[in-house]
Amino acid sequence: MIPFVRHQRIIEQLNQKPVVYISELLNCLEGVSESTIRRDLRSLSEDGQIVLLHGGAATLATTGSSYDMPIERKQQLFMQEKRAIARYAASLVLPDEVIYVDSGTTLFEMVPFLKPKEIQVVTSNTAILAELRDARFRCIILGGEVTETLGSVTGPITDNMLRTMYFDKAFLGATGFSESSGFSTPDFREASKKQIVAHNSQQVYVLADSSKAGRRALCKFLEINEAVVVCDQAHPILVEHAEYRVAQVDPDA
Repeated sequence: MIPFVRHQRIIEQLNQKPVVYISELLNCLEGVSESTIRRDLRSLSEDGQIVLLHGGAATLATTGSSYDMPIERKQQLFMQEKRAIARYAASLVLPDEVIYVDSGTTLFEMVPFLKPKEIQVVTSNTAILAELRDARFRCIILGGEVTETLGSVTGPITDNMLRTMYFDKAFLGATGFSESSGFSTPDFREASKKQIVAHNSQQVYVLADSSKAGRRALCKFLEINEAVVVCDQAHPILVEHAEYRVAQVDPDA
C-alpha cells in the first residue's frame, strides 16, 4: 500500500472518531507495520493535518482549531458522499434563479450538475473557473484575496461586493456542525463571507458530509437551525436540532 493511500485511510479513520490509536490503525491497514504507521503519523503531523497524542494516539488538527485542510487533501476524502450531496443540492436549483456557490470541495462537485441549467451563479470558489466550458449558466467570480490552498476568495473586497448582491438560494460549506457551535469554519474571513451571503439569500443550504457532524472550528457563522443541511446520513444532531435533506450515495459513482 503506497503512502498516499495509507494517509487517506488514516484521515478517514480520524474523521469518524475524535481520537484513533495505532492499534486501531493496525487493524484497518492490513499488512502495514507499526513502524510504518508511526512514520505516516509523523508525516501527517508535520503537514499540519493531525496532532499526535501521548499513548500512541492521534486526532485531527481541524477539531477545535484554526487549521483548515488544504483543498488537495479534502479532494481525497469522502468523494462518493460529496458527489451525492452535490447532485442533490443542484437538483434544488430552478431555472432563472440566482445562486451563490461557496468555496470548498463539496460545492465544487455541484458544477457538473449545474452546467445544463440556465441560471446565474455567483461564487468565491476559484476551482470553478476551470470548469466553465459547455456550461449554460452565467458565472460571476467575486473579487478579493485568493487563498490558493483553499481555492477561495475572501476579505473586505469580497464582503463589500456580497453586501450588494441578493440570491434565491445559497449553498455554503462548513468545517463542522453541532448543536452548541452551529456551523463553523476556522477562518474569520470565511465566516464573515458566509454570514453576509446567508443574510442576503431567500434559502440557505449547508452542504456537509457526515464526517463534519459533532466537529467545531474557531468561528461560528450560523446557528444550526438557520440553514437546511444537505448530508449523506440522518445524523442524530440533525434529527434533533436541524432541518435537513439526505442525499442517497451511489457506491458505484
